[in-house]
Amino acid sequence: MALSIQQRDQRFGFLLTLPGLATLFIIIIFPLVFTVITSFYDYTLLNPNHDDFVGLENYQEVLEEEYIGHSVIITIQFVLATVFIEFIIGFALALALDKVQRFKSVYYLILLAPLMINPVVVGLVWRMILHTELGIMNYLLKLMSINRVNWLGDSDIAFWTIVFVDIWHQVSFMTILLLAGLAALPREPYEAARMDGASALRCLIYITLPLMRPVIIVALLLRLIFAVKTFDIIYIMTKGGPGIATDLVSYFIYRSAFFSLDIGRASALSVGLLVIVLLLTFYLYKYMRSPN
Repeated sequence: MALSIQQRDQRFGFLLTLPGLATLFIIIIFPLVFTVITSFYDYTLLNPNHDDFVGLENYQEVLEEEYIGHSVIITIQFVLATVFIEFIIGFALALALDKVQRFKSVYYLILLAPLMINPVVVGLVWRMILHTELGIMNYLLKLMSINRVNWLGDSDIAFWTIVFVDIWHQVSFMTILLLAGLAALPREPYEAARMDGASALRCLIYITLPLMRPVIIVALLLRLIFAVKTFDIIYIMTKGGPGIATDLVSYFIYRSAFFSLDIGRASALSVGLLVIVLLLTFYLYKYMRSPN
């Protein structure tokens, strides 16, 4: 029986999607399923077999782990600090750029430059800049007769150094989202407010912020999701140190897998982190689909 033109087109379209589906399965679906299954087994790099089923024992070990509480607290502090500061800076930049008329494309190019750099490269560059002996940052401090700072070796400073580097790298993302939201706002409320003599501050508080609320929530949720998964910068710059000062959950999982060689426990940690990210993603999806 001959196929209709529509059926042939559908079959051809399906064939075109097969490479993408295969890639999706190999890169995402298979590792995800493997991780979930492994989290229920005593699976180590010394014994890489799914022979010893332990049920929820790996999850229990994760909850009883001595340093997991510290990693969770550090991760929460990191996420809140980076997202909050990025929002403040990003919103201020978006408000400023929204008023710019000339050379907008130049400002956009400068703004997007850090975001286009791979996180590994960002970590390497900033590690050189902040090097205690050879870094340009301490060289500039020396010119101003200020003692050099151990940016990555002092437990009280390393955390905020990582926060600063992440903000430098990701604030453009927040700015672009907020700038797009500002550009889409209607101008009529502002014109009416000016006719009534409202100041710029009152317009910001009573017009801009309420109208921008959906965009702000989406931007904050997206950055929360990305910040929870931060790994590259930590691995390149501090490796969780000094001590465990920057030992985020993502790096704690890495240590469990490749230092302790306990893939089962690392998988349980990964599943826990995945659940958190999925909950945030689900809330974001529900919010974006909400008619209000």
